[in-house]
Amino acid sequence: MATRTFPFSTLINKQTSVFPALDDADVILERRDAENLVLMRSERFDAMVKGLGLAARSLAIVARANRALAEEVFAEELPWLVWLPPEARPTCTAELLDHLLAGAETGLLLPFARALREWQSTAEVYSDPELARRLRGPFDTADAAEPDRPGSADD
Repeated sequence: MATRTFPFSTLINKQTSVFPALDDADVILERRDAENLVLMRSERFDAMVKGLGLAARSLAIVARANRALAEEVFAEELPWLVWLPPEARPTCTAELLDHLLAGAETGLLLPFARALREWQSTAEVYSDPELARRLRGPFDTADAAEPDRPGSADD
């Protein structure tokens, strides 16, 4: 699908420039001090949600019938899975599939995006054996200080 990009101020000042672009493209509104916004026609949005739902449910069915195949599919699309320990890959795959399926059903895909980012970050740590070793501990706590708890008498 094609996208067109406009500064957010164009929507405010010249709506007639932005809305016609929605006939054949989704519109990204760039904002300086906040996340960009996306405008799209509801027909395209509904089609995207339905397509995602179908794809997620289909992948979940494959995963239930053949977990190894689902992991292979994910490994193809997410090459950083190879950095995870072999025993963590099924957990990663299951968690991502569960979040994707729930997101496809509800339209709430941020939990899936967070889980994907968290698993990738975990894999990146494992890609550096020295960093992974240091993060596993043990930790030298001789110079550590106990932080004040919010709402304590010292506040």
